[in-house]
Amino acid sequence: QLQLVESGGGLVHAGGSLRLSCAASGFTLVNYAIGWFRQAPGKEREGVSCISPSGGSTNYADSVKGRFTISRDNAKNTVYLQMNSLKPEDTAVYYCAADLAVQGMCAMVEGLISYGLDYWGKGTLVTVSS
Repeated sequence: QLQLVESGGGLVHAGGSLRLSCAASGFTLVNYAIGWFRQAPGKEREGVSCISPSGGSTNYADSVKGRFTISRDNAKNTVYLQMNSLKPEDTAVYYCAADLAVQGMCAMVEGLISYGLDYWGKGTLVTVSS
């Protein structure tokens, strides 16, 4: 079965850190751009970060820039989102997605376009308490 599985979510106090993982099964991520998205209760989904297949290019939403770091280990078929200095407004379900179109993925993370990405995970909940 081809799927993405997120893990690493949980409850953390404001100022704390979490590292999310996005692991692929049934296919290899090496040719895919990966994006992280989040959806808070009652709000629309928003893009958080994207990374190119090689890991050489990354983008971040202004709201997380300087606090979150996206990285990937293609040997482990996994992408990570290191989240530091967490704020209550970071509370959301976090989803990872994979797509072969690098520019399309990052444009979608930036909110410039919307289209059907190749793969989505089911999400992991991050709750930041004040």
